[in-house]
Amino acid sequence: MDSSSDGGVPVLSAWAAAASRRYQHLLDKATPHVFRRWLWFGAVAVAYAIRVWFIQGFYIVSYALGIYVLNLFIAFLSPQVDPEIQELDDGPGPSLPIHSSDEFRPFVRRLPEFKFWYSITKAFCIAFILTFFSMFDVPVFWPILLFYWVVLFTVTMKRQILHMIKYKYVPFSSGKQRYTRKRAASSEDESVPSN
Repeated sequence: MDSSSDGGVPVLSAWAAAASRRYQHLLDKATPHVFRRWLWFGAVAVAYAIRVWFIQGFYIVSYALGIYVLNLFIAFLSPQVDPEIQELDDGPGPSLPIHSSDEFRPFVRRLPEFKFWYSITKAFCIAFILTFFSMFDVPVFWPILLFYWVVLFTVTMKRQILHMIKYKYVPFSSGKQRYTRKRAASSEDESVPSN
């Protein structure tokens, strides 16, 4: 009888390991498809918003979700090594150039795009599941929560934008910058008529 009771644990553990590998495989396949991933997140966010709209409740869950999303967004916009802390520490590692004579270092995010997408999608899925449990539907006056979140968002983003201006970094790029070289005019170019 001991062998049959012990046989269930390895089977369950093997099943959990296989499910974890399959889930990780799906995440790995989704990594290069940025637009599709964010489209999927948009569908999850709209489903959550429709659920909250029709239920007319779970505002405290939505408020907590908003605070968490704001925290993730600030981490997404921030450099991996904060220049203010690096000025005090001056330790090894990548840093942002502060002066024009400094060597160029690419912007490295504290929270990479994929982890940002994964965390925000997971948060919306968890919040969606929480809307099925009435114990999380705490009665609150939602306009105050909305006002407080907007104030918090405004103050936080103002501070982040001032930090970006002070240390001269832009967390968004549109790919590799390409420079066109102007051709020097030669004597042959001047003698040939242009048609």
